[in-house]
Amino acid sequence: MFGVYFGRFLLESGTLSKAQYDDIIAVNRTARLKLGVIAVAEGFMTEKQADEVNQIQVMEDRRFGDIAISKGYITDEQLGIILKKQGDSYLLFVNALKDRGIMTDEEIANSLVRFKKVNGFTDFEMEAIKSGDINRIVPIFTANRDCPVEVRDYVALMARNVVRFIDNKVRFGYLEKINSYTAEAISIQELAGDYNFFVGIGCDGDKEGLRIAGSIYGRWDFDTVDEDVLDAVCEFINVSNGLFAREEGDNGVVIDMLPPVMHAEKTVVSSEGVYYKIPFYLSDNKLDIIISMGTKWNIQG
Repeated sequence: MFGVYFGRFLLESGTLSKAQYDDIIAVNRTARLKLGVIAVAEGFMTEKQADEVNQIQVMEDRRFGDIAISKGYITDEQLGIILKKQGDSYLLFVNALKDRGIMTDEEIANSLVRFKKVNGFTDFEMEAIKSGDINRIVPIFTANRDCPVEVRDYVALMARNVVRFIDNKVRFGYLEKINSYTAEAISIQELAGDYNFFVGIGCDGDKEGLRIAGSIYGRWDFDTVDEDVLDAVCEFINVSNGLFAREEGDNGVVIDMLPPVMHAEKTVVSSEGVYYKIPFYLSDNKLDIIISMGTKWNIQG
């Protein structure tokens, strides 16, 4: 994940060409395999056990390794081996730069200083981005003091699910408060109960990000953004909302999920109250998570 942030900076500053950037990200994506794949390859788990853990993640917001250990499928020592083999996202990226003769250690160090300064990152935030840990990275981009904690918690949950089920090379932008959102296409689900909650994933420009998300989650290479793609994105939202509703239920909050809906045409979503957007990028294709909480919203297709 570090590579998509620092790599994009190097691309925009002219240090990397688009071809070099795409090549390194593609190699990093292959090198940083999913834990289940490594566990099976090492003989620590069977494919059936890995599939079972993946299914549990759909119902429980827990890490693969924590679930596998709790089930008795692997030991703490084996998890350490798996994590080591998975690779460090920071080292994978900088080593790729050096191995290809693109940058020296000194040039990388100088670029990291500029990257930190341009983005206004603290030392703590830089270490979080280098770690590649989504749980440490997302708070950097959701640190909006006016934002309700429920919204920040929800964004963190959905971010983890994007990494788990869609793409571990996702890049998030900053959370911002908005009044309306015009989508070229959007998948939506509403929740009602002790408080009302609206969640959508859409695009306000090119639809390629939606096609990629729907294809990966739906396990089918869709050619265009149609109802099948949006339905797959709806299913992804439904999984995230199910986890969110369960966690809120554990805290005594009652909320029910309404059937997801989709809009393949241009749609304007507006809200009278708390309304937030956070962009994320799949292979540099922009999508937006739209969230409204405890207020009225209006959808005009």
